[in-house]
Amino acid sequence: MANKIYTFGEIMGRFQPEGFARLKQSMPGPLNLTFGGAEGNVAASISMMGKETCFITALPQNDLGDACVATLKGLDVDTSAIVRTKGGRLGLYFIEAGANQRPSKVVYDRANSSISETPASAYGFSEVLKGAAWLHLSGITPALSEAAAHAVIEAAKAAKAHGVTVSCDLNFRKKLWDWKPGTDAKTLARETMSQVLPFVDVVIANEEDCSDVLNIQIEEQDIHSGSLQIDKYPEVAREVVKMFPNVSKVAITLRESLSASHNNWGAMFFDVAADKPYYAPLQDGEYQPYEIKNIVDRVGGGDSFAAGLIYALNDDELSTPGSAIAYAVAASCLAHSILGDVNYSTRDEVMNLMGGNASGRVQR
Repeated sequence: MANKIYTFGEIMGRFQPEGFARLKQSMPGPLNLTFGGAEGNVAASISMMGKETCFITALPQNDLGDACVATLKGLDVDTSAIVRTKGGRLGLYFIEAGANQRPSKVVYDRANSSISETPASAYGFSEVLKGAAWLHLSGITPALSEAAAHAVIEAAKAAKAHGVTVSCDLNFRKKLWDWKPGTDAKTLARETMSQVLPFVDVVIANEEDCSDVLNIQIEEQDIHSGSLQIDKYPEVAREVVKMFPNVSKVAITLRESLSASHNNWGAMFFDVAADKPYYAPLQDGEYQPYEIKNIVDRVGGGDSFAAGLIYALNDDELSTPGSAIAYAVAASCLAHSILGDVNYSTRDEVMNLMGGNASGRVQR
């Protein structure tokens, strides 16, 4: 029985100053280097929880690529499907952590990365995905280049041809969608993702993604106000399914940003077959978001949610809609306490939070 979960996308070097220092005040000087990228984060996080994963990407055939592969292997991610290229480079991104009213800031340095220059044919998706249980994609990788966009489309097609469940996190990144001259970011994202989504079973997004990529909007909603109209989200999910009837599940994260350091966090999971929404977390049967104060690192929070959801949907104990969304939200809540892109939380830790143990007391 197929049980390995595959992901495909770019992984990068991540540079960050110590603490909450800004980039301008930190250079010249030391920056902490780790590795991260949406689909790689998902694979690593699922592996941390105990399921088999395989990450497909392209990396340069040099010491930087070797270090990245070694890091993934150390997290028990299967790296056998990684294409090593003589040309190209390791993409980079630089991040300064926000605090209070100052938001976090990301600077990309990803042009001409290996994955942006590698053709779809190099990955051998049809052969690689034989026997896979799941393939996870995102809207970030197809934003990198026309070649990367074509590779994502071909991966989705190959997965569907093998009967593999496909999930996609819409993940709109305005700074990246610029590879087609004369076409603005939103238009290019909509044109491209409309070729991916017909092969997708599970859509993951937030409200901004639904608006930017699918032009689905909630009237009179201001996401920057720190308050969300959660009763409107089932209709957003229904609109997604109207556009792409192949979609069987829609998960929408519900982040209320009170400041860079203080967020409320939850999500809705819409089961299309039952035409029913499920919310998490719940208190006395009613939606009550996790209140996350003193955030350590919110970058990768959405990836940790996707990882938790995919893990739960592939777990016999957690695969029901209510349990799956509760697990995904708890996993991503914990990720906000961990520095770096990857959620190093274990299944037991997530289950403890799901069960109401949110005190943070020392475990001895």
